[in-house]
Amino acid sequence: MIEPVLRCTLALTPMSVLATSVAVLTVLTWSYLALARGSFWRLKDAKPALGDKGGFRGRVVAVVPARNEAPLIGPVVTSLLNQSVAMAVILVDDESTDGTAEVAQCAAEKADKADGLIVIHSKPLPAGWTGKLWSMHQGIEHARAFDPAWLLLVDADVLHGPETVANLGLIASQGQHDLVSFMVKLHCESVPERLLIPAFVYFFFMLYPPAWIRDTRRSTAGAAGGCMLVRAETLERAGGLESIRGALIDDCSLARLLKQHNGRLWIGLTDQSRSLRRYETFAHIEHMISRTAFHQLKHSSLLLLGTVAGMLITYLVPPLLLLTPSRLTIFMGAAAWGAMTITYSTMVRYYRLNPAWALTLPLAALFYLGATI
Repeated sequence: MIEPVLRCTLALTPMSVLATSVAVLTVLTWSYLALARGSFWRLKDAKPALGDKGGFRGRVVAVVPARNEAPLIGPVVTSLLNQSVAMAVILVDDESTDGTAEVAQCAAEKADKADGLIVIHSKPLPAGWTGKLWSMHQGIEHARAFDPAWLLLVDADVLHGPETVANLGLIASQGQHDLVSFMVKLHCESVPERLLIPAFVYFFFMLYPPAWIRDTRRSTAGAAGGCMLVRAETLERAGGLESIRGALIDDCSLARLLKQHNGRLWIGLTDQSRSLRRYETFAHIEHMISRTAFHQLKHSSLLLLGTVAGMLITYLVPPLLLLTPSRLTIFMGAAAWGAMTITYSTMVRYYRLNPAWALTLPLAALFYLGATI
């Protein structure tokens, strides 16, 4: 009678020790993320304090790389031409087959600002360049004729509020920054978007805490490629886009390049500019993630395994601990999930979703993990 009980006790003890160890690791992870990761989840710290925009000086030229963006490019070009800061807009048409350039020109004419839009057609892609960077490079080279102090690098699917460039310029002037970028408001209406888009921004800020990006003592560098204002002189001093011509993640690579050359960076949120790109299905978002995820991990299987283990412990273990028989592990699981939910709720509120969506971060993390693998 005693022997079976002893065998059960011996069999259960290692499992209990393992569960407790994992629970402790999970709690430590969330303690670090919530308290020591640059307060990445406190979104009020990522919003600029704006004042008089009269301090912004210098000519600005916008560069917009576009390929087959006819459904979106019209209002985007109009929003750029209607900025409170007057500027030329250079559209680099990357071999579009849907009349992107023609739609852009019609939009400029309708806005009575046809002279403000310059359309150039991309030359064939040279070896060693990624497509978007090659288009941006051609646009920047063309912009030299205007002798710009600043380059506005934007995506062809982002609709800008009329004060976007003025606000970016004010932030740059106030902090003597060389690259300032806005994480624009992403489209968030469909079920896949509500589950995954706030999580995308949350994970981005976790990887690249805005406070660390701004800190010149730290090497952390990141930017949001949809809307970036870059000091032309600093970019040229760093070697231009040729220095990162093969980069797949162009925005963060550009930020890293500038910071390595003593450039000052700033990144924050804006709800005055928004992406028109819709992600109606899970497959659309999966493609967006899988396109760059393994590149982000430097094509390393070891880093991939580490990422899998880290995401499991960080996001999936906390709710699973609630199913364990130990009160201690249940308490630690609840504490970790509570920290996860509280920090994520700021992003859920920013996207004006029902607060209950904050509880879904483990599901979102599982999706991102699958897409990464």
